[in-house]
Amino acid sequence: MAPAQAFALVRLDAGRLTQMTAQQDASPRTIARGALFVEHRLKRPKVAATAYVAPNAVLCGDVTVGAHSRILFGAVITAEGGPVTIGDNCIVMENAVVRGVPAHPTVLGDHVLVGPHAHLSGCVIEGESRIATGAVVFNGARLGRGAEVEFHAVVGVNTVVPPGMAVPMGWFAGGDPAQLIPAGDWDAIAALLGPLDYPGTVFGVGENDRAMPDIARRYARGLAVHHRDNIVPDALHG
Repeated sequence: MAPAQAFALVRLDAGRLTQMTAQQDASPRTIARGALFVEHRLKRPKVAATAYVAPNAVLCGDVTVGAHSRILFGAVITAEGGPVTIGDNCIVMENAVVRGVPAHPTVLGDHVLVGPHAHLSGCVIEGESRIATGAVVFNGARLGRGAEVEFHAVVGVNTVVPPGMAVPMGWFAGGDPAQLIPAGDWDAIAALLGPLDYPGTVFGVGENDRAMPDIARRYARGLAVHHRDNIVPDALHG
């Protein structure tokens, strides 16, 4: 092969390598077409360019998703009067619900895994935590860094789980700091729930309110604002 031909091939290979590197560095947006972004209370979801949102996930209102995070199929991230902030490298798995509520924004720090069918409402997860399948973390709760909530466990309202603590499978955590109670010990759970004020924290009802009629009316009035929602076109996602 003549030197001129060899030099031309080297230039061609270098050009291809440069093109491939540029394509990799471009980091195209990975919001799947069909994901439902909803403008709620005049706020639209904001998603980092390197995040992934599955085609049938729902993001509603004042929601922020950080870099390299993944929102998987059927997940619902909704800011119902309080914002939701999801940090970097978080994974919200299939059919999980993450909800921000009035007086209780929801914050997920970096490196948090939320398992399928988990439900997080108005809580703070400081980071590096796993919330397993079917677990529930209620309004006003805070999980310290590295804390874990196992399968179908429940963290009660206004509960503080210290860093590194694990709530066992199916157990209840309540109080500040959290006490761990097995699911079958309902009397102990009820004794913990009283001072934590579950009805007032979650539903905004007082001691003199009738439970379900007042709860249903309050929820219906609050949710009526969804009549003013707007679907964000795919071209404006981000």
